[in-house]
Amino acid sequence: MKPLLLILSAPSGTGKTTLARRLVAAHPGAVFSVSYTTRPPRPHEKDGVDYRFVSAEQFQRMIDAGAFVEWAQVHGNHYGTPRSAIEQAKGLVVFDIDVQGGQNIKKQHPEAVRVLLLPPSLEELERRLRARSTDDDATVRRRLDAAQKEIAKAADYEHRVVNDDLDRAYAELEAIVRASSGRAGSR
Repeated sequence: MKPLLLILSAPSGTGKTTLARRLVAAHPGAVFSVSYTTRPPRPHEKDGVDYRFVSAEQFQRMIDAGAFVEWAQVHGNHYGTPRSAIEQAKGLVVFDIDVQGGQNIKKQHPEAVRVLLLPPSLEELERRLRARSTDDDATVRRRLDAAQKEIAKAADYEHRVVNDDLDRAYAELEAIVRASSGRAGSR
């Protein structure tokens, strides 16, 4: 059976990491692809769990070595998806990446399934971002501007899920995984 590459993209603050980790926890053998980044960790984040935090120089060496299936600069920092996440995949692999990264993986792996998680509204997204208390006002504004651009790409995705209720959004993701796993096995 071929692995199921599930790409979850969403504007920052939509809940994609929470939903991605819940999916992985519910599927024995599933893998959460931990991205590399040059941004500093937030107080609650752990290296190797949330991201792999590296210097700009180390990130550039990894680009030069072809270690990423995709990478991009987002909100002033570099993020990259390790090629090894796909090469070593046996079952469900969940990617928690932005729209641009999702498009890049889909180009290289057309069998990948993309889900765009959406906030109930931009007002609710702003409330969530401000409630996190991790970003200054300029960063929140930048994230909201980016969200509008990401939401505009919704038609490019095979699936769209509005995260207005975490349990309902999770149930929709589970249904997508079940339906897609059947397709992956028939290839």
